[in-house]
Amino acid sequence: MTAAQAESPVAEGVRSLEVRWIFPGQADTAVAGWFQRFPAGVESRQDAYLVDPRLGWAFGKDPRAWGTRGKGVPREPGILGIAGRARGRMEFWQKWSFPCGPPSQAGAAPPSWVLVHKRISRISLASGQIQARARGQGEEHGCMVEFIEVHRHGKAWWTLGFEATGPASLLRRELDAAATLVVAQALPDGIELDADHSQSHAEWLGREPGAEPPPDPQPPARR
Repeated sequence: MTAAQAESPVAEGVRSLEVRWIFPGQADTAVAGWFQRFPAGVESRQDAYLVDPRLGWAFGKDPRAWGTRGKGVPREPGILGIAGRARGRMEFWQKWSFPCGPPSQAGAAPPSWVLVHKRISRISLASGQIQARARGQGEEHGCMVEFIEVHRHGKAWWTLGFEATGPASLLRRELDAAATLVVAQALPDGIELDADHSQSHAEWLGREPGAEPPPDPQPPARR
């Protein structure tokens, strides 16, 4: 091992099991109130992301810490299904962090990065207890739940996500418990947490806002 390797600034990775739903438009007061029945910690911030949707990479730059959090290529362990309430695609991620230079001036994102404005309401569920989760708290076993109002390129979106961390043997149990508790009360206005809206931030960020995936190519007509 070289001296450079021994002094690597890359922090030890954290494994997580996640599922997320992303919806276009502004979350109305009924949807926000649905999540506010829990004691959530709230923050507003602006992040810049560099994404390669072909490989599944998502790099999020934190302008306050001058650091970068990376999320590697995901593995899909299956579907989270809660009868009559939620169905979404789960993903295993490996996350790590490393220092980088200060952000560009005037709040502009560096070239090839996507600027995202967020208002995040966050709770944590561990050992059956719900508590408000503040940014920067250490990773521990349990499941973090995020309700995020997002603005990107002048368009509004909102997301609901579950992120379980801790020993690998407990991730699925923690995710199931948190999701079952949070969606025990159905979302208002007929909103469904369905598979069509289930995707990762990497997938969403890798597409133009509001764009739909291209249709499957049609075979040439027979003559």
